[in-house]
Amino acid sequence: MSHHYVKFDNVHYRYPDGFEALRGVSFLITHGEKVALVGANGAGKSTLMLHMNGLLQATEGSVVIGDVMITRKTLPEIRRTVGLVFQNPDDQLFMPTVEEDVAFGPRNMKLTEDEVDRRVTRALEAVGAEELRHQAPYRLSGGQKRSVAIATVLSMEPDILVLDEPSSNLDPHARRLLIKQIQDFYHTVIVTSHDLDLVRRTCPRTIIMSHGEIIADGPTDALLDDEALMTRAGL
Repeated sequence: MSHHYVKFDNVHYRYPDGFEALRGVSFLITHGEKVALVGANGAGKSTLMLHMNGLLQATEGSVVIGDVMITRKTLPEIRRTVGLVFQNPDDQLFMPTVEEDVAFGPRNMKLTEDEVDRRVTRALEAVGAEELRHQAPYRLSGGQKRSVAIATVLSMEPDILVLDEPSSNLDPHARRLLIKQIQDFYHTVIVTSHDLDLVRRTCPRTIIMSHGEIIADGPTDALLDDEALMTRAGL
C-alpha cells in the first residue's frame, strides 16, 4: 500500500446482543501520524481498534486502510499492513518459547531464516526483552508478557502500529522503552491508553470517545488540559 492512512466513515458497530458500541464514528489518520484514542471504560476504544485490522467489521459505514476497504477478501493485505497489539497479551502468545512467538509472523511471511532471526533479535531488543528469548511465555510476568506481545507485532515491521493499553503492567524501564519505541516508529501509530502521561509524550493528536462517539479530536495538550471536556469524557 502506498498510502498508509486510516479512514473511518460513519462507522457503527452493534454486538450480537444488540449493544451499539460505535455510533457513527468518522476520522482520518494520515501516514506518519501518532494518535491517541482515549476515553472512559466502555467508550468504544477497544471495539474501534479491532476494526482496524478486520477482527470486527462495521455493521454500517466503512473502514479504509491505504486505499483498501476492509472486507473479508482484503483481510490478508490489511493484516500485513496493520500490526495490532491486544490489550491482553495472553491473546497473542501461544508458542512454546518467546523466540518462536516473535518469529511466528515473519515465518508465515515466508522470509529466510536469517531475516527471521534478524527481526526477532531487533524486536526483542526494542522492548528490552532479549534475555527472555528462550523462556516459555507462560512463565513470564504480566509486564514481560506485554513486552513480548509488542515484539511479536514489531517483528512483522508493520506500516501501521495499533497498541491497545500498551503500558499496562509494565515496569518503569519497560515503559520508558515503549515510549521511545513509539516516538521512534517511522510510520503511523495509534494508541489507546488510560496512561495520559504516555499519551502526552508520544501522541501530538488525541481523539476522545464517549459512549461510542467521538466528542473531541485535536492537539493532545489542548484537549487534556480542558478540564470540562475531560470531566465530560469521564477522565
